[in-house]
Amino acid sequence: MGNCCSDAAGGRAAVGGTAASHHDPAANDAVDHFLKSRGYNGLFTQIELSLSASNLRDMDVLSKSDPIAVVYTKGKDGKLEELSRTEVVLNSLNPVWITKLSTLKLEEQQLIGEASCTLSEIVTKPTRSLTLSLMNRKESSKANRSSHLGELTIHAEECVGSKTLTEVILRCSDLEYKDLFSRSDPFLVISKIVESGNPIPVCKTEVKKNDLNPKWNSIFLSIQQIGSEVLKSQLFVEKFSESVHRTFLDYIAGGCELNFMVAIDFTASNGNPRLPDSLHYIDPSGRPNAYQRAISEVGEVLQFYDSDKKFPAWGFGARPIDGPVSHCFNLNGSNYQPEVEGIQGIMMAYTSALYNVSLAGPTLFGPVINNAALIASQAVANNEQKYFVLLIITDGVITDLQETKDALVKASDLPLSILIVGVGGADFKEMEVLDADKGDRLENHAGRVATRDIVQFVPFRDVQSGEISIVQSLLAELPTQFLTYMRTREAHLDS
Repeated sequence: MGNCCSDAAGGRAAVGGTAASHHDPAANDAVDHFLKSRGYNGLFTQIELSLSASNLRDMDVLSKSDPIAVVYTKGKDGKLEELSRTEVVLNSLNPVWITKLSTLKLEEQQLIGEASCTLSEIVTKPTRSLTLSLMNRKESSKANRSSHLGELTIHAEECVGSKTLTEVILRCSDLEYKDLFSRSDPFLVISKIVESGNPIPVCKTEVKKNDLNPKWNSIFLSIQQIGSEVLKSQLFVEKFSESVHRTFLDYIAGGCELNFMVAIDFTASNGNPRLPDSLHYIDPSGRPNAYQRAISEVGEVLQFYDSDKKFPAWGFGARPIDGPVSHCFNLNGSNYQPEVEGIQGIMMAYTSALYNVSLAGPTLFGPVINNAALIASQAVANNEQKYFVLLIITDGVITDLQETKDALVKASDLPLSILIVGVGGADFKEMEVLDADKGDRLENHAGRVATRDIVQFVPFRDVQSGEISIVQSLLAELPTQFLTYMRTREAHLDS
């Protein structure tokens, strides 16, 4: 969210170029503080936002306004937190700001107008620029609420450090035995030391089974992710090379889309939807249940990466009217087409389905994952630049664990990531197995190992009261999963 304010006293400090230099780490202190304060130290793409405005309302009597822009972020509780602000531009109704922290007191400024948007709205534009009309909520009830306040233009630019990758190949020799009846199964966790002196994990290798002299596959680390010094241990570096790779935003700018899909658990363990203790209860006050929150929060971010905003939506574990239990039915009631229009379309189809199906069971993931994989495979066959993100929201322990593993191993070759939200108080240990974050890749019944990790699982109860939102937790691994698929695919095409 951004505000444009007018500095009645005028700017008293010169605006220099050095503070905005890419080589000055202090220029990104506000962003670093924001991310670290929420525990978000993993791989992310750092974006610089440039602000400009045009045709602002003149708030001064004897001269033009002296505007300043203030940028806020909205927390999970809906409260606004100031992220940074620009310098004052004197005597201008069409300011172009140089991003620089300022110490002016906002209570001394007159509000011209404000506008809000999500970051994904900006970066998905072909020009990575978005122009918003300013509004003033204090004047919204007045007769002149239609008066023109001006426009705010935001341009997003990816930092150079996000594009530079370091390729490292690591090996160890003569490891000591840690297992009683076999050799060790080693893997590496690479960490960096932050200012507090604490190590923060930034990367993890695959597990090498029964090997005391392991050599791991190449790992790719961004300079932004690891800083200047990481390797301070007794490791043999087999290969070290630095190159510039296409980033997540480069692929998006090149026409690649993220297609959002949803699957909702309608098993009886959720409870009667008409009773307040049900996980599916629709509160008349408008307070969203856990299913609605997950759909809304994740969908509001991902929807802008999908041009037509038509999202496949399924339910599983319920008995449609006059039919057998289905483990993958179209949420909109159609026998042929699972797509609905926009996030609001998902919400309406979900609410409607609660009154048109009977909750049943058991909980099976395999059919839904196979359906999503089929759509992804069709996109590959048609040479479409699409990557699919399936959100599964469930309350219980799955009963088709091996079938789900088989489906995930098969889907790991496709442009597909799966986000799983566990709602309620069930034991979700099996979901952690599917997530494979502890080093072990999934195997199917025949012993084939997944080519990559495509699952991220988050228990809703773990993020319900914490600082990190469900969106941050769920999407933390998505850029890495996306880039792993795209780079592997390009390597196959080049070979």
